[in-house]
Amino acid sequence: MKKKLIRTIRTPVVALVVLVVGIVVGGVLLANILVKTAVEKAGEQTLSVPVRIHKAKASLLSGSVNLQKIRVANPEGYQGPALLTLTSVDVAADAGSLLRDKILIRTMHLDGMEIFVEQNGLKNNLYEVIEPLRRSHEPTGKALIIDKLTIGDIVVHVAVPSLADPTQPRTMDLKVAPITMTDLGRDERIDTKILISKVVLAVAAGIAEQGGGVLPKETIGEITGVLDKAIDLGRIIFGGKKDR
Repeated sequence: MKKKLIRTIRTPVVALVVLVVGIVVGGVLLANILVKTAVEKAGEQTLSVPVRIHKAKASLLSGSVNLQKIRVANPEGYQGPALLTLTSVDVAADAGSLLRDKILIRTMHLDGMEIFVEQNGLKNNLYEVIEPLRRSHEPTGKALIIDKLTIGDIVVHVAVPSLADPTQPRTMDLKVAPITMTDLGRDERIDTKILISKVVLAVAAGIAEQGGGVLPKETIGEITGVLDKAIDLGRIIFGGKKDR
């Protein structure tokens, strides 16, 4: 009788535990999918090229987000598979702010960024993507405040047409100093789309600043021209240099 009673009690308890675990796992998977989809969609709408994320991991309890293997495709007319790839993005947010209208992000770190610059006549793929970013965008998504955003390990691969054989471009590599941006969203309202714009434009600014001896003058001129008319980038530090 006692054993039967124990079995009778154990069955609903086990079922309840399985149900709770299922709900938790389902919630985690749903959060991961929602974050992945939201960032991909915002990236594509901002840059007008496909953006893909291999894996996203989000925790509402800790306020952390991790994105792995991000790829920003080339605009039409360019041969390479991507304009930009990124190994990982790590976000540490105030968990209590995630359900509010304004999300507070303590730190955001982008690591392992590679940019593949290609010429196509008088234009280049980086210019094609950043040129539309000069236009103002009215934020519609949740407001973001970011205390500190860093971008590390930035490498630029530049394909320059060879004078001897234009069909066989030569490739040069450029290492861009780490970029730090602080107090984003405190003086102006930004959402995910504007944040993506600021990141891409900040990287373009780093390339323009350090690529004078590597990149063609036309390429530098195009990038600088866009940056002169682009939205304010916030407080940026290039590799420990003075604030801009």
